[in-house]
Amino acid sequence: MDAPSLANEPVSLRYRNANQLSKAEAQQLLALLPAWQILTDHSVPHLQRSFSFQNFAEALRFTNELGALAEAANHHPQLITAWGKVEVRWWTHALHGLHRNDFIMAARCDYAYAVLFESSQKTP
Repeated sequence: MDAPSLANEPVSLRYRNANQLSKAEAQQLLALLPAWQILTDHSVPHLQRSFSFQNFAEALRFTNELGALAEAANHHPQLITAWGKVEVRWWTHALHGLHRNDFIMAARCDYAYAVLFESSQKTP
């Protein structure tokens, strides 16, 4: 499996009765997302990445794009938008930990960033 395949997986709506991922499962999925890291906040693991931008307008555009992705999937991250930066954290609140959905959504964030910003910053 690779990150684009992960991004195309459907988000499960049956996570409430699921178990959070084991550390080994989380590390296996994290290997597909090298720009992300797992942080622990109040004993709860979070999947976190910071995205860089040239200005606030680009950061806000990306924030709005992620908001639309989150609404469509009914799975919502913590977003912190600042000048030239957006910090994204995923975790599944109901599980107090990480679920496969968090990694799927992280992969979708990477894809959105690549489509919206990386292709426009390359010179021909």
